[in-house]
Amino acid sequence: MTIEKNQLRSLIKRVLRPHDLCSHEAEDLLMGTAAQESRLGKYIAQINGPAKGIFQMEPTTEIDLWDYIVRKDLKYLVSTVTGVFVPAPLHLEGNLIYQIMMARIFYLRVKEAIPDGLVPQAKYYKKYWNTELGKATVDQYVKNYTTYA
Repeated sequence: MTIEKNQLRSLIKRVLRPHDLCSHEAEDLLMGTAAQESRLGKYIAQINGPAKGIFQMEPTTEIDLWDYIVRKDLKYLVSTVTGVFVPAPLHLEGNLIYQIMMARIFYLRVKEAIPDGLVPQAKYYKKYWNTELGKATVDQYVKNYTTYA
């Protein structure tokens, strides 16, 4: 089972727009990341691994993001929007609003602007989210975005 793509896209907009965190590029990148990482919600926990949620974020990444959130004075925003006040792996797995916010904050840390277009975003995802060490490929991202998002 996957999340219906229009409903997820709508939720992403409703979570991020009121806080000036949404753009067409950010929305597409989050949809693509969820499509690549979990087939838009088919998996909420990595099989044989630590990653959680539709974006398959690892708890160590969540902890690192909270350091960033505190440093950048974003704790009030994150807590108000998500109801989460500290790293919380259970929320990372089951709270879509928290997952969306954390994925967006992950990409906020990247100094390079989110590009427009599917292939440039696939390359951006691979470079920053999956990294050179990850198993995902640009071609997989494009295929999964086209199929699920």
